[in-house]
Amino acid sequence: MIFRLKKVDSNFLFNLARGDAVIVSSRSVDRLKSHPIGTGPFRFFEWRRGDSVTLFKNAQYYIDRLPYLDKVIFKFIPDPSAQLAALRAGDVDVLAYDLSPENAVLLEKDRRFRVLRGRTTTEVIMAMNHSRKPFQDRRVRQAITLGIDRKAVMEGAVAGLGTLIGSHMDPTNPYYVDLSGLHPYNPAQAKKLLAEAGYPHGFEAVLKLPEPYAYARRSGEIIADQLRRIGIRLNLEVIQWGQWIDRVFQNADYDLTVIGHAEPFDLEIYGRPNYYFRYSNPKFQELLKKAEMEMNPAVRKRIYAEAQRLIADDFANVYLFVYPALPAMKREVMNWWKDYPTIACDATEVYLQR
Repeated sequence: MIFRLKKVDSNFLFNLARGDAVIVSSRSVDRLKSHPIGTGPFRFFEWRRGDSVTLFKNAQYYIDRLPYLDKVIFKFIPDPSAQLAALRAGDVDVLAYDLSPENAVLLEKDRRFRVLRGRTTTEVIMAMNHSRKPFQDRRVRQAITLGIDRKAVMEGAVAGLGTLIGSHMDPTNPYYVDLSGLHPYNPAQAKKLLAEAGYPHGFEAVLKLPEPYAYARRSGEIIADQLRRIGIRLNLEVIQWGQWIDRVFQNADYDLTVIGHAEPFDLEIYGRPNYYFRYSNPKFQELLKKAEMEMNPAVRKRIYAEAQRLIADDFANVYLFVYPALPAMKREVMNWWKDYPTIACDATEVYLQR
């Protein structure tokens, strides 16, 4: 197959591999949700709404001998305590997502199971609304960043199992540069910057936190306590996920918010002035264009490194940590992903050691 593009796009192959880039036959669109088809390692067998999805091995998969498993059942267990109970009772073999950091630490002590400490693509940030005062002032944004002990936030939010970051990119990305130590905790300097910006006694703001996510609520509580020490008084408002999407994401009706950005390689959101940050920096936008047009991998990596450094030095948001991947499983389960470079549960090479 040959693709002819109107312009050079160094991210073309990456974008083809995204989950929403799947090529679907026009003849199967109407029944795609209830009976999906494809060329993957497994074929759809049954969907029991609210309970499970069952897949059988695809005997015509293009890689010989894969997958190893004859059948995979994905069960839906929304309650974290019920998930853990199901694993301990032997009702499931793997917990792919949502094992809390506290439960991960406890489960590691049980010799019947293994917990993999990996990474996701979820950059947890405290976003600032650049369309509102005082967050339009770089000195205020810098003060907020310096007034937050990110390591303490990570310890309290995810039991220290995440990875500190200093810009909006995760370590699974080949263009990642470690900027986690670029702007260390410095509350004294933060107070000086607030005074220079005209806020010697600080100010009040609202920190909106999405209700479903424990890491966001915990992070917000710790951040509020830390920023209070430099004079910034945050009122915490916990809102339902639907409200967060409507008010924060779609309408930028907020001052500050804590959320994890799970989409892989989403640095480009800082090039969209209408994105919910309302961040607009022509230099950053130009760097993105250069990176997309650059076909030399080494040069492209340098451009993306410069882009990461630019938003870090502009204090576009507060970059906290990458959310940990903590899949847990019976000891006989082999080849489960430790890191999640994309949002998927891939059982292609998984097998049970007898």
